[in-house]
Amino acid sequence: MNIIQAIQDASLFRPLFKNLDSWKSWLCILKAIFALRMDKKERALFTQLTGRETPPTQQVEECWLVVGRRGGKSRIVALIATYLACFRDYRPHLAPGERGIIMITATDRRQARVIMRFIQALINQVPMLAAMVERQDVESLDLNNQISIEITTASFRTNRGRTVVCFIGEETPYWRSEESANPDQEILASVRPAMATIPNALLFCIGSPYRRAGAMYETYKRHYGHDSPILVVQATSQQMNPCIPDSVITRAMEVDPVAAQSEFFAQFRNDIGSFLDSDSIDRSIECGRQERSPQPDIQYVAFCDPSGGAHDSMTLAIAHRTTYRTPRSAQEERDQRERPPRVVLDVCRAVVPPFSPDAVVKEFCQVLRTYHCSTVVGDRYSMEWVRESFARQGILYKHSELTASECYLEALPLFMTGCVELLDIRKLTMELQQLERRTGRSGKDSVSHPPSGHDDLANSCCGALSLCTQHRSEIHAVKFTGF
Repeated sequence: MNIIQAIQDASLFRPLFKNLDSWKSWLCILKAIFALRMDKKERALFTQLTGRETPPTQQVEECWLVVGRRGGKSRIVALIATYLACFRDYRPHLAPGERGIIMITATDRRQARVIMRFIQALINQVPMLAAMVERQDVESLDLNNQISIEITTASFRTNRGRTVVCFIGEETPYWRSEESANPDQEILASVRPAMATIPNALLFCIGSPYRRAGAMYETYKRHYGHDSPILVVQATSQQMNPCIPDSVITRAMEVDPVAAQSEFFAQFRNDIGSFLDSDSIDRSIECGRQERSPQPDIQYVAFCDPSGGAHDSMTLAIAHRTTYRTPRSAQEERDQRERPPRVVLDVCRAVVPPFSPDAVVKEFCQVLRTYHCSTVVGDRYSMEWVRESFARQGILYKHSELTASECYLEALPLFMTGCVELLDIRKLTMELQQLERRTGRSGKDSVSHPPSGHDDLANSCCGALSLCTQHRSEIHAVKFTGF
């Protein structure tokens, strides 16, 4: 029995679909995925959704669903996962005691449970499928045919040592990790070998498009509209779910047309891009050095990103600008003009929550005194609390004249010209690589962390670097003279 027959069967999935006509686009895609026969209208619809003239002649290896919000992506991949788990026999390819895994990965477990709930409902509401269940909980389900359906975290480490018969990546453009700047690509690179020994193993990646970077965008560029074992579908929310009211789309377009084009029309955003390329960051790092010792003849600047201790990290960065000796000849003077001063990051520390803010301020002030800093600059977080807490330790806390976004933009030329020396701190590197540059309606650029991301270390780092670019008389730090 193929998947279309299972949907049409009254004893299986047909009662779960109130109106099959509203699912005709998805039925067409299912036929494409499993290389089932299409009629003339379906072939035309297939071309409209995939940009391909000829449907696949055998089951695809991967399917990427670039579909707008509320288009039914989660429900359809749950149906596919259920069909593969219950209607295919993978036991000839599994060793005794080995279980084939249908793996569901999302930005977090809560999001992955949406698909798991759909799968459990599909199985539990069909008596002949419910009889196959040996064990189930909110995050896993074991069947009596050596197949398990499991939720996993978005980490490349969780895929090793498993045999995967189907992988479902939910909202891959929004995966974030402190271990990698490209978690989607690393997770997919780790899961594909886990599928290598299973004939017709399927990989699904679904989501609304985001910026023009990452695994989904790269796959879209290479395979959309081309005959390939990798099928890419690009469709608006209403193409896949005609039940969405026009008023919802209209209102979204009125509020933010750029975001609505991404959310409902499945267009990759061209107003969001990477702020710093990996090569510029890597060239700036002194490998193996995580901190530089204070020197008595150097004037340091310091920047702090405060936190209340419950959610975000509290970070401190200290930096300095190199200076040259008085030139002894005209040639040496010309050499110095051609070689701009370098900005050096000496310290970049973070304290992760939970913590006592006063205790962290005390710790940071000890570091500041070590580097001859009696002043630290930071944002206006919690206003007077931060200023007073530093003042009790004898350190003047000044509010930054620049926003976090402006600090990033001020530091950008240092990276572009190779005039910055960073520390080898993995989390800092990840945060810098994940920074996003956005162009607003007015044409003005802003820089920030991605959705669900963090930039606490990056904020302090670029804040300190931007202070070094100011004129010496404007630098908000002085040599420590004692209290």
